Amino acid sequence: MPEKNPSHDDFEFGDRLPVLPIRNALLFPSAVAPFEVGRPKSLRLVQDLEGSGTPYLAIFAQKDPNVDDPGFDELYPYGTAARVLKVIRHSSGSMSVILQGGARIRMDAMLQREPYHVARVTRLYDVLARPDVETDALAMALKEAAKQVVKMTPEMPREAAALIDSIDHPGQLADLVAANLDIPLEQKSDLIRTVDVKERLRTVLRVVARHNEILRMKDKIKSQVSEEMNKTQREYVLRQQLKAIKEELGGEEADEGGDLEGIEERLAKMNMPDDAREVAHKQMRRIKAMQVGSAEYTVARTYLDWILDLPWRIETIDKMDIGEVRNVLEEDHYGLEKVKRRIVEYLAVRKLKPDKKGPILCFIGPPGVGKTSLGRSIARALGRKFVRISLGGVHDEAAIRGHRRTYVGALPGQIIQQLKKAGTRNPVFMMDEVDKIGHDFRGDPAAALLEVLDPEQNDSFSDHYIEIPFDLSKVMFITTANLPDPIPPPLRDRMETLDLPGYTRNEKVLIARKHLLPKQLDEHGLAVGKLEIPDATLERIIDVHTREAGVRNLERSVAGCCRGVAVKIAEGTLPAEKLPATVGPDDLTEYLGPAKFTSEMAERTEIPGVATGLVWTSAGGEIIFIEATRMPGKGKLTLTGQLGEVMKESAQAALSYVRSNAEKLGIDSAVFENSELHVHVPAGAMPKDGPSAGVAIFAALASLLTGVRVRHDVAMTGEITLRGRVLPVGGVKEKALAAHRAGIKRIILPERNEPDLIEIPKEVRDGLEIIAIRSMDELLDKVIESADGAPTPGDAERQPPPASKSRTTRTRKEAPAEPAA
Repeated sequence: MPEKNPSHDDFEFGDRLPVLPIRNALLFPSAVAPFEVGRPKSLRLVQDLEGSGTPYLAIFAQKDPNVDDPGFDELYPYGTAARVLKVIRHSSGSMSVILQGGARIRMDAMLQREPYHVARVTRLYDVLARPDVETDALAMALKEAAKQVVKMTPEMPREAAALIDSIDHPGQLADLVAANLDIPLEQKSDLIRTVDVKERLRTVLRVVARHNEILRMKDKIKSQVSEEMNKTQREYVLRQQLKAIKEELGGEEADEGGDLEGIEERLAKMNMPDDAREVAHKQMRRIKAMQVGSAEYTVARTYLDWILDLPWRIETIDKMDIGEVRNVLEEDHYGLEKVKRRIVEYLAVRKLKPDKKGPILCFIGPPGVGKTSLGRSIARALGRKFVRISLGGVHDEAAIRGHRRTYVGALPGQIIQQLKKAGTRNPVFMMDEVDKIGHDFRGDPAAALLEVLDPEQNDSFSDHYIEIPFDLSKVMFITTANLPDPIPPPLRDRMETLDLPGYTRNEKVLIARKHLLPKQLDEHGLAVGKLEIPDATLERIIDVHTREAGVRNLERSVAGCCRGVAVKIAEGTLPAEKLPATVGPDDLTEYLGPAKFTSEMAERTEIPGVATGLVWTSAGGEIIFIEATRMPGKGKLTLTGQLGEVMKESAQAALSYVRSNAEKLGIDSAVFENSELHVHVPAGAMPKDGPSAGVAIFAALASLLTGVRVRHDVAMTGEITLRGRVLPVGGVKEKALAAHRAGIKRIILPERNEPDLIEIPKEVRDGLEIIAIRSMDELLDKVIESADGAPTPGDAERQPPPASKSRTTRTRKEAPAEPAA
């Protein structure tokens, strides 16, 4: 009589079930198994069931696994009703669904195929009149046979035998064993169809018994073969097979690249140092004495391949035409005269002294100024190969020097790997982000680079994996960094630093016209004559959309204009007769959105207590506003804006100087006892530190306490002392470029920074009034307005101390710009 399986009583479903077709598998009742779901219909089915209260579906196996959308006749008619236990989503869009098998079912008809299959099914119950002696005997025999299979199959877990013993229900036992047998899907479908428990036990027992016989025969054959073939015979057979395979693959070519005879011939022809040749011959002797399939053979063979692949004596010939090199550098980059001059000097020296060891150049500058692309241009100008690695975030010394060969999976370091990739021993080797090297328990990569980047030592560089000295003196190493300070001093001492501070406004226009616009037109499929961007538009982009030291965001903005025009051409809204399309300054809002930068000098400094300072960051020079205010209190000074210790000390020094010179400045000293002062540097989320803001803090405090505004067109930088001295600071060129970008007309610098003015481009110097001061007594005359809004009187009305002397660098013939009213 039909018997309900007690473990499936909670599987309540009607005569309609959604169908999940599966390939090359079938789910048995009581089994729990994962299935990968990737077809659109199957994904829709799982999504609908996941949120429903009746997560049941029908599992039927496909007759042909290559069919993507099987119909009624393409599925085996007998399957299993299953319950969805868990759904796991993958980033690729597919799902893994874990199903629990329940009752046996038969597919009677396919009711629908969209959005997924739904079939009318009939539930099948096990048929077992009542447990008797025959059933118990069949179940016991099946358990013993199944445990024998587990014992002779090493890959099966040992816990499988205990699981088999724990099952008491005969039908469940037959299903469990059948689910884990490697039998055809058709036979598994027949077992699903077999509801007579005794008949199912007999069928599964016959399959397991045959499987046991196969396993025993396999072990017997393996034992016989092992006894008949000794070590010599095995090696002979394998070598004969390998020889036959190579002959079929191409005879002499296969031998030359693979067998030991070909390696010996290659070694004899190679031009390599004597110590490398000696090590290679030693490895050849070891390999010949090893068994081919051993782990030591693989390690030794890989090591020998690395030795043979390195360019020990292979070089490219440098281009010695100085004029051609100049043309290549001018073609690829606009400006950067100092760097181009240094490359020409390098080549001129190499032409006069070919054995001269190459310098180690380090390009330091903000992002987007062309440090990495300049390395490619140098390689093209010299006719050398170009390789590049990024050192940002590297913590492991082995990344530079390689691993010892005793480690599993050992490899040479990036230096040797890139030289093998280049195929020459004199490439242009660029190391990016040398200022971002880390170190931890695995070693210090910066220390490992000391030997690599030292021209006096790198002619015998030893990698931990190769362990043979390699001459790196022919390599032209170039490093890049955003900041010089994070570079360890010993490493920085081995390099010649070249600053790339950024570009002026006119330089950016020319770069965009000559390099960026043609490149973006080509990348966006816009042929010549389809788009024009006038210089006025480029200037507007530079002024209000991309205020930066480099040109990376400028290129993105040009690309944004190209994309907008490309969309119009593709849609047909811009017909051919209206081409070329012109992007004017007023069209930028449509393509790039609203302006990101506006001039706020006059607005920010329209009240006393606000001064404009110049600072230097990893992204180039920037301007900052320093605000000061006062309120009733007891003389406390509050500093905000996430300031570092150096800026806090500058603020304290500025306040002390103001208090000590209150009478000279016309400030009532009682204000310091009855008021609290608050100095704030906006953009509080950004950490700020450095001595450059001391002069600006003093100007803001003096303006606040005297009630006179700071001129809106003046920016200043300099470190201060308690005695009123103005000390020099760094980054003068970058700060001058930032002031020029922001529309500043006058900048105040320390007198001892005057030699740095030669680095400022002439275009910037012509647009700025640069004033050098020695002490803070000279500062207020140059930066604050008079009470009626006019500039303050000159030095005749406020004489500095006799030892002080201010100098004004005027590169413009006209008078200084008058401040706004």
